[in-house]
Amino acid sequence: MSAPERPDRSPPPADEPPADEEFAHAYAAGYEEGVRSALRELLQHAARGHTAQELRMLAESRLARLPEEVEVKRKGLLAPPRRPAWNSLFRSPQPGRSGTEGAGASGAAGAPVSPGRTLLVREERPARALEVLRANALAFPRVVLVSQRPPDVPGLPANRRLELVVAAGGASDADGGKRLSPGEIGGRLREPTESEGGALVYVDALEFLVSEYSLDTTLKFVHWLVTQVEETGSALVISFDRRSLDVKEMSQLERAFATVV
Repeated sequence: MSAPERPDRSPPPADEPPADEEFAHAYAAGYEEGVRSALRELLQHAARGHTAQELRMLAESRLARLPEEVEVKRKGLLAPPRRPAWNSLFRSPQPGRSGTEGAGASGAAGAPVSPGRTLLVREERPARALEVLRANALAFPRVVLVSQRPPDVPGLPANRRLELVVAAGGASDADGGKRLSPGEIGGRLREPTESEGGALVYVDALEFLVSEYSLDTTLKFVHWLVTQVEETGSALVISFDRRSLDVKEMSQLERAFATVV
């Protein structure tokens, strides 16, 4: 006759791994995928012939955007990703309201652009980007306009406005009537962006820079500008005609920005 089972005997071990082992496995898998992705991106940039300094700028720009990318990824795992709430920002003007310049313009008045943010607006002519500029100009101590024909910004005092004209024949007296290269523009942007409170930088001349100084030079300038804005608490709004580049080139440009619309 067998002995009765003791009531204090421990239950048999469970087949499932402990909770901490499951967590460690998920963390290790995510860590491995993150390292693989970073190394692949680094190899791609190196294969394009970027110098060590350029690789450093690209890495710093990506690191600055990493928290936002991680948050988007986290939300995507929890629920289907939501569409950006730019539809209300760039809606068509309502009847009875004053119109805006250019075809496809939109009523973006009052839409905030916070310090450290970068926005690329894809449009055939500056319109939506102008609305964002005019709605936020007074929220920054200074505004820098990088353009062939700097736009009007109603209500902005002259002492808070800096024009960097990139085309010959329209340059300001301060530039001696000469054309500004991307390097010269970058040098002129350091002081206003690094001053207290930063600056709102508006650019609608990238197409001209691409045609005059090559896509590679312009992309290097854009990556530097994005990093400069993010590190100084400034803000950047760029209007660009996507027809100026092919799909692959446009993708290279878009990846530099936190927000693309």
